[in-house]
This record gives sequence, structure tokens and C-alpha cells, in this order.
Amino acid sequence: MRLFLLIILLSMTTFQTQANDADVLEALFEQEWDFRASRDPLFARQLGKDYSRLGLTDMRPEALRKSADFYQQLASQLAAIDSSKLTTTDRVNYQIFSDQIQANVSYADFGMAQMPFNSDSGFYSAFSRVKNRFQFNEIKDYEDYLMVLADWQPHVKQQIALMQKGLDRGFTQPKEILTTLSERTRSYINSNTKRSIFYEPFITFPEHFTEQQKQSLAKQATEVIAQSVNSGYAELADFFAEDYVPNARDSIGAHELPNGEAFYADQIRYYTTLKLSPEEIHKMGLAEVKRIRSEMQDIIKSLNFDGTFADFVHFLRTDPRFYATSEEQLLSYASRIAKRMDGKLPQLFKTLPRTPYGIEPVPAQLAPNYTTGRYVRSPRGSTEPGYYWVNTYALDKRPLYEMEALTLHEAVPGHHLQIALSQELDELPKFRQNSYISAYGEGWGLYAEWLGLEAGFYTDPYNNFGRLTYEMWRAVRLVVDTGMHAMGWTRQQAIDYLAENTALSLHNVRTEIDRYISWPAQALSYKLGEMTIKRLRVEAETKLGSKFDIREFHDVILSQGAVPLNILIEQVRTYIAEVSAQ
Repeated sequence: MRLFLLIILLSMTTFQTQANDADVLEALFEQEWDFRASRDPLFARQLGKDYSRLGLTDMRPEALRKSADFYQQLASQLAAIDSSKLTTTDRVNYQIFSDQIQANVSYADFGMAQMPFNSDSGFYSAFSRVKNRFQFNEIKDYEDYLMVLADWQPHVKQQIALMQKGLDRGFTQPKEILTTLSERTRSYINSNTKRSIFYEPFITFPEHFTEQQKQSLAKQATEVIAQSVNSGYAELADFFAEDYVPNARDSIGAHELPNGEAFYADQIRYYTTLKLSPEEIHKMGLAEVKRIRSEMQDIIKSLNFDGTFADFVHFLRTDPRFYATSEEQLLSYASRIAKRMDGKLPQLFKTLPRTPYGIEPVPAQLAPNYTTGRYVRSPRGSTEPGYYWVNTYALDKRPLYEMEALTLHEAVPGHHLQIALSQELDELPKFRQNSYISAYGEGWGLYAEWLGLEAGFYTDPYNNFGRLTYEMWRAVRLVVDTGMHAMGWTRQQAIDYLAENTALSLHNVRTEIDRYISWPAQALSYKLGEMTIKRLRVEAETKLGSKFDIREFHDVILSQGAVPLNILIEQVRTYIAEVSAQ
């Protein structure tokens, strides 16, 4: 009897511990969410929280110190929780939350606020899309937007002060990739304020506004664009031209930054969610390059092409048949691919998102130095769709044979499907609903490209070669990213390696290499994520045999939102065990 009571008591104690830890964890989620809103007034507005002042995130030293202290304290509180005693759901939440908190701790420890941009975008380009965070239905929407515009020039001054600190200690972007930085920044300035992209919400108003209200708001807009927006961008462009670029570092590798080896290791862990060394990743990349190159050679042979691999790539890069002659032709081609895949989705997926997507060109201000295409998610709570952006700048550098792979990656069944579904998971903690884990999301994007084979795409050998050159592109990333950031590779060495092994245009090659230089380790997440998902599918097919259902498998991958790869592995193996036992 005593033994029975002891077992009951221990069980109750264990249950109580679980409940207490779960309650503490939930409280920490809410605490961090509220702090995030307090740091970002626009985010607070989006959540419907009260805000005393609407503007941009405070980047003054005292605000950054407060943030660093908060996340360090939060990390300590998390460490006191015994995650092994949590439920499976809470344990997943705990790990993802812990990873995010550690990322914020690292952000402060490495002084990452001092380098707030990469080769194609940054805080200055993000601000150009700030209007998308407003609905513009009421007078207050316009007044709030004007307050944010008015805060731009003070915000620029804060960012300049941070970047100056980075210059002082050698924590900067490499000079070699910054030749057009000032010019790109200045492109956001329009002396005709009524033609500024920031003036667009004032071109038309809701019908219930009076004429006096419309005129008043329009007048305020022209003034704030001239006094804050244009002035802020001009000040930033001057700083880039006169101070930042001339004094930026000459090296390109992350290992040459202050505490660079530790910084790169931290970025690898963050972006890949795996514990791998640069040397291990480099070796994996070389093996993948060798495998994919063999498949590419098989396609060249099947086409009876008379020449070397380099000759074939030159043919693809220069033959006019592979390039659109107008922006509309390229967008129409991408749209047809996407619509065709829309019709295939029910065969492959049990659950589809409610939010639609549109197809638009990359904004002109970004296009010259922007990647080939990108998915832009729908702001949570808005009536906007997601958007698949297609880069229509320099049409002779945007080969049509790559468009099937690009479209399946960025639109469906890639990023739109995955991200739109995750935004509908209302039962997840709020921080997870707003999370993007690169290894998971980009791994899914690459898997989506490969899934096109099963959906009947890539029947044209040139398009299939385009798919392989995209796969090769991501495999090469494993080699060049680790090569430049850990092994002393030069920019030209990386450009040559990517150009020699893919059919990417030379413009795209240079743009991509500059992106990897300016964003250490992020490019590793794609291929490592895809390899993990593919391995899990092979494991599920092998162990389940006739019980394997592709729609069920995809539901397991997508139904819990973005998760680190080790958790994804655990989730798929649980699914395999459950189906096997049925």
C-alpha cells in the first residue's frame, strides 16, 4: 500500500513539475512577445496594442543595451526549465523558442546591429515597403503612416551611428561588393514628391473622406516626404559614399571579422539548425557537385551536343531562344507555370492554404542587384495576397529554362504553399506563427523544385538541365560559402567555381556570390534542408512500403509550421512508427 501511494505521489509530483514548467514557458512566450512589440511600434500597431509613439524601432545604444539584457535574462530563465519533462508539443516549442532567444543573444554579443544590410537589401530597402503594413481605410491610418515617414530621418541617424561603430572595429561589409551601394540608396529619392513611391497611398482615398481631409493629408505627405524621407535617404547615401565604402574592409571572409571564426560557426548553427563544421559542409558540397555534374553531362549527351560542358553552358547563356524579349513575356511564362502547378496540388497535398498569391516584377529600385526571384509573404491580418516576385531587370540574364524550377520554389508548391499554411496555424504560439527557419523553409523550396519531376514538369531537356543547374547552384553554395568564409577563397575564385558548374548567367553568378559574401552561412541552409527532407522521404517510403502516402507525408512536413531539422526528423519518424503500427 505504501509503495502504491509512493508511486501515486511521484506521478503527481512529475505532473505538477510538467505543469509548472509549461506555465513558466508560456509566460516567457508572452513576456518576449510583449517586449518585441515594445521595441517595434509598427508591430505593436499590427497587434492592436497601445502605443504612445508610432515610429521605427529604436536603435539608440541604450535601447540596444536594454534589449541585450532582456534576452540574456530570458536565456537564463529558459535554462532553468528541464525540457525533458515537458510534453512533446511543449518540448518542440521550447527548442524553437530557445534557438530564437539565443539568436538575439548572439546578435548583441557579435554587434550585428552594426552591419544592418547585405548586398541586395537592408533596413533602407525594407522601409520602401512600409506602406504595405497599413490598410488606409481611415484618417488615423494615414496619420499613423505619416508619423512613421517622419521618423525615417532620425532612424537613419541612429543607423549611421551604429555603422560608424562597425567601421571603427572592422565589422563591415566588404568594400569589394559595395560599388553601387550609394547609388542604390539614392534611387529612393524623388524630388517630385507626388511621384515618390512613399506618396502612393495619397493618390486615391476612401470615398467617405471629405475633400478637405484629402487635401490636408496630401499636403502633409509632400512635406514629410521632402523633409524626412528624401533627406534621410540623401544623408544615408552620402554616408555610404563618403565614409562607409572608402573605409570598409578589404577582406571578404567572415573568419576575418572580429571574432570571425566564432561568428561564422554561430551563423552556421542558426541558419542550418545543424551541428556541422565548415569542413564537413564543404566535403558534402563537393560530393553533391560531383553527382549533379554527372546527371548534367547525361542530358548534354542525350541532346547530341557537339562540345564540352563549358561550350554547352555558353550556348545556353547566349542563344536568344532561351530568353524573353519583354517583361510581360517573362511574367506570363512564369504565370503559366504556376497555374499549371496549381492544378497538380490536390494530387500531392491534403491541405491547401486559403491565402492566394500574385505574380509581380521585383520593384525597380531593388531589381539591378536583386536575386532572380523571391516570395513575399502576405502580412498577417491583411487582405493582401502573397507575391511571387520575378526579376525582369536585364532580360537577357533571365533564362527561360530556369523558370520552372524558380517558380516551383518561390510560388507553389514551394514558399507560398509552405508559408501561407503556416500562417493559418492559429493553435501555435504567436512567436512560432511569425517564425521563419531558413533550413526548413529553403529546404522545402528545393524539395518543391525536385517534386516537379513527379508532377510532370521538366519534360523539355533544357528545362530539366535548368532544374539541375538550380540544384547544382545550391550544392555549389556549400562549397563557396565555406570556401570564402572559412578557407580563404577569393571572390573571383568563388565566381569562377559557380560559373563553371552551373548555367546561371554571369550577371546572376556575380549577384549570388556577393549575396553569399554579405550574408555568411544563410546560403548553406537550402541544400542541407533539402537533403534532410529527401532522406526522410526515402526512409518513410522504405519502411512503410505500400502504406506510404505522399499526401500524408507532405502533411507531416507542413502541418506544424517551420521547425529545426532535428525536430523535423523526430516528427517524421514518429509518423512512420504510428503508420507502421496501424
